[in-house]
Amino acid sequence: QVQLVESGGGLVQSGGSLRLSCVASLSIVNRFVMGWYRQAPGKQRDLVADISSGGNTNYVDSVKGRFTISRDNTKNTVYLQMNNLKPEDTAVYYCRVRILNEYWGQGTQVTVSS
Repeated sequence: QVQLVESGGGLVQSGGSLRLSCVASLSIVNRFVMGWYRQAPGKQRDLVADISSGGNTNYVDSVKGRFTISRDNTKNTVYLQMNNLKPEDTAVYYCRVRILNEYWGQGTQVTVSS
């Protein structure tokens, strides 16, 4: 079993930055794709970005050029650097990894005020 713990959320002004972290309990996650998802009130949970074991990345169009996903396999950790935040980015951000099953973190709240 894998446990994922997100941190780094908070309240920022429009245009500000946050760095989210997701720490996994097992190093096995280093061999698999990890992703960040977000869910705003009344909305479905959608992929924001993901990163392969080799460092290949994908981003939803709305965050391209503003967000950067990265990972540090020595720390079993994936990061999401979020710059130029907009109110539309307000959501709970979740970390996910799929090995044989899906494993989700508890989420961290990001709120962007205008």
